Amino acid sequence: MDTCFDYGLIDALASETGGGPSGIIAILQGVQEQYRYLPREVFPYLSKKLGVSEARIYSVATFYENFSLEPKGRFVIKICDGTACHVRKSIPILERLRAELGLSESKVTTADLGFTVETVSCLGACGLAPVMTVNDRVYPAMTPDKAVELLEELKRTPEAGVEDIPVR
Repeated sequence: MDTCFDYGLIDALASETGGGPSGIIAILQGVQEQYRYLPREVFPYLSKKLGVSEARIYSVATFYENFSLEPKGRFVIKICDGTACHVRKSIPILERLRAELGLSESKVTTADLGFTVETVSCLGACGLAPVMTVNDRVYPAMTPDKAVELLEELKRTPEAGVEDIPVR
């Protein structure tokens, strides 16, 4: 097991949720919020802590699309490819970001863990299409050029926060 993993985090989250099997999702959410993915070390420890099988915890983690078993970048960029965004050319935005970052359909995170680029079926902002989010902050009416400008600003951002980057 990884010595860098904070098992105290699981203990605290389990305590907050009552320590039973009903807290699995909340605990996994808390761990992912801290690490940006679910490290393998979570499963055996949480299994013992809650008295449920690792398989059950793993099945919850793999059932929900928002959980990730792979490390994600400090900036998670989601490109909407729902109908409204797709017809307003979201795919060229995705292709441009992938090209700029050296990513592909199978390689979604940069080696330095700076960026993860994903597509999603819908971000629920159809009137603002095409839309992308960065760490859940919505950026409307995107173009490939605007996406690259935002990417350059993100590269200059010292922390994972995007609050100071204006929405254009």
